[in-house]
Amino acid sequence: MATQKDVLNARVLQRMDVAPGLMIVQVAPDGWKLPEFRPGQYTMLGLPVSAARCEGSDPDMNRHDPDDIITRTYSITSSSAPHDFFEFYILLVRSGELTPRLFALRVGDPLFLWPKTNGMFTIDSVPNDQNVMLFATGTGLAPYMSMIRSSLAQHRERRLAVVHGAYRSCDLGYRSELTALERIGSHFDYIPLISDPDHEPVPWSGRTGFCQDIWRRGVIEDRWGFRPSPSDTHAFLCGHPAMIKGMIELLTADGFVEHSEQTPGQIHLEKYW
Repeated sequence: MATQKDVLNARVLQRMDVAPGLMIVQVAPDGWKLPEFRPGQYTMLGLPVSAARCEGSDPDMNRHDPDDIITRTYSITSSSAPHDFFEFYILLVRSGELTPRLFALRVGDPLFLWPKTNGMFTIDSVPNDQNVMLFATGTGLAPYMSMIRSSLAQHRERRLAVVHGAYRSCDLGYRSELTALERIGSHFDYIPLISDPDHEPVPWSGRTGFCQDIWRRGVIEDRWGFRPSPSDTHAFLCGHPAMIKGMIELLTADGFVEHSEQTPGQIHLEKYW
């Protein structure tokens, strides 16, 4: 935890509340230039302990110096093209230390933005002629939005499938953007699904279940006209550990190998919990 007093070096440029407890926020540096980054990487946001918590959050039970800065890492959703801001997709954790403070912010409010980026969850190791499957739950979609906006959506020599699972349809952030990309790109497939259709205010006509069900049911195979295999496709997994564990089991049974620096493979993963 940082202890410097004057580190609020950025401001909220724009905020969009996607659903209760779910927001997209753009953060602009205050008098300095954003670093270059690779799609899929992350940076840090922070606020002092003295910052207000949003309405409806749990009481802060931790005892810190009010001048301490609470920081957490968040994947960047922006394109890697030069921008005046970084965009983030954030879920409120009501008992958390930082997100209740982030959700109390308004446009123009100051906060800390780490002037560096990091992370190895990128498409750098995937050849351009390989197809890509992106599986996400919740805000695990965040790094994929940067990948898609930066280059993936333009690579028409490969097939691209985005599978996004959420509890409710209102939690399917970026749904409009991804639906539009699917309409204009014959190589692009967007497959949203929810796990709690019984509580939808309007009946849900889309897919239900979990990301693993999409693979079991052969949905991508039906869309592409062939079954993705380790010889032609890479799979990215980001989100809930149960989804990641389940997808690894299914993919490895079909011959896919988990990627590492020591052992290159076709399964790339990032856990959000």
